[in-house]
Amino acid sequence: MQWKDIRTAYPDQWLLVEAIEAETTADRRRNLLRIAVLEQCATGEAAFQSYRRLHQLHPDREFYFVHTSRSDLEIYERHWVGVRRSDEAPVAR
Repeated sequence: MQWKDIRTAYPDQWLLVEAIEAETTADRRRNLLRIAVLEQCATGEAAFQSYRRLHQLHPDREFYFVHTSRSDLEIYERHWVGVRRSDEAPVAR
């Protein structure tokens, strides 16, 4: 689906979506060309928790939590600088 179709089908709702097809513009904006709706959520917090759960299970997939009141999806890529924390505890020797 495209964003305009999703907004029509799910008015004024929090959703967890996956980018099926996307591209990045020169200004680092993410254009989601095809989107799949994975879940409808009652609140933004519920959408965020669903996002975290799925992102941990499938870190290679592109998930977003969004509200359909937005006329456009303005998603920009960010490059992380620094060290990422591992969820595993270090092994003491």
